[in-house]
Amino acid sequence: NESMGQNRLILGGQVLFVGMLMLCFMLYLDLFRKDYYQRKGSLSLLFTLIVFYSVITAFMVTHNIFNVYIIPYAMLPIIIRVFLDSRTAFLTHVITILICSISLRFPHEFILTQLAAGLVAIFSLRELSQRSQLFRTALLVILTYAAIYFAFELMTENGLSTDFSKLNIRMYTYFIINGILLLFTYPLLFLLEKTFGFTSNVTLVELSNINNDLLRQMSETVPGTFQHSMQVANLAAEAANKIGAKSQLVRTGALYHDIGKMENPVFFTENQAGVNPHKTLSNEQSAQVVIGHVTNGLKLAEKYNLPKVIKEFISTHHGRGKTKYFYISYKNEHPDEQVDESVFTYPGPNPQTKEQAILMMADSVEAASRSLPEYTEESIGNLVDKIIDSQVAEGYFRDCPITFKDIAIAKGVFKEKLKIAYHTRISYPELKK
Repeated sequence: NESMGQNRLILGGQVLFVGMLMLCFMLYLDLFRKDYYQRKGSLSLLFTLIVFYSVITAFMVTHNIFNVYIIPYAMLPIIIRVFLDSRTAFLTHVITILICSISLRFPHEFILTQLAAGLVAIFSLRELSQRSQLFRTALLVILTYAAIYFAFELMTENGLSTDFSKLNIRMYTYFIINGILLLFTYPLLFLLEKTFGFTSNVTLVELSNINNDLLRQMSETVPGTFQHSMQVANLAAEAANKIGAKSQLVRTGALYHDIGKMENPVFFTENQAGVNPHKTLSNEQSAQVVIGHVTNGLKLAEKYNLPKVIKEFISTHHGRGKTKYFYISYKNEHPDEQVDESVFTYPGPNPQTKEQAILMMADSVEAASRSLPEYTEESIGNLVDKIIDSQVAEGYFRDCPITFKDIAIAKGVFKEKLKIAYHTRISYPELKK
């Protein structure tokens, strides 16, 4: 009966210990990462990983199956780093390792080796977009395990300092197996993405490959729009880089933002070859066709299973803006009438993130730059200022966290890039006969 009571006390202690750690974790989220409470996928991913690793460790220790050093703990911070951010990745790793250490005989060395390996994994993987990066990380993790464990062996009193034959070779084999298991993170990311509704950089890089069905179709049916999207992607990605936004996300969003134009290609100037079908339509009809490229784009995105973040670029790249050309033409033709503005207004919403704001700016600037009568430093500078200042004045960026400083930096990038894109070449001399 005494052992029963003893067991109860141990269990009570473990529950208290885990409870305290989880409380600390929840406090961290509440202080620094409140937005994860809004996105259900983030919280479920974090808790699923913590519970999974704790259960696996306890199971392996109680049933004495393998050595726990085989379990690739570094996979946890890598997954969180790829989907969320490094700070959360490290803290979740610390909490998980501390919880797992309760069930071990020698928790001290376990905690130190795992923490070092986790830190190295986070540092070596800034962003995962190629498979080779994972190989490098796995190698570094194996080396870290080995180095820390070797240091332990030197420090502890097992006579290693005099005789190297006492090295625990089995442990080093476990570390290598651990590193090999770490490589399975890559296929696992795909499953986790689909389960928890994330979009990793790996997926964004795959989507921005222009041999994709949708993008290839676009380059064939609407070459003008495709060209425009490529230019916008370059402008937006560089601006995002400069202001610390997610450049790969903007680049991919920019490639897909106008896919809806594939439905009625000839109604968009960049795809017209001298014939303008708008001449046969009224201003209201024309506006509806042009606005339709947003709704058509969303339908196509649905059909091709594009991730939610990409769909958001399609719906926000014009925000709640108006089709200026047809709106103003209509007002000029009906000066005394009350205009139904909804006919000329895009469905929106306005940009909600920095990335969406950058795309909106880059899209307008690139499109307008094509209609400049001459390309001088001054004309390009004035155009960029005029367009972006009017977007700010109309309040398109009120719902997103972009700052005036960010906008100024983005303007600078657009001016530089457009100047280079439209530079005039010198004319070559003709060979005199």
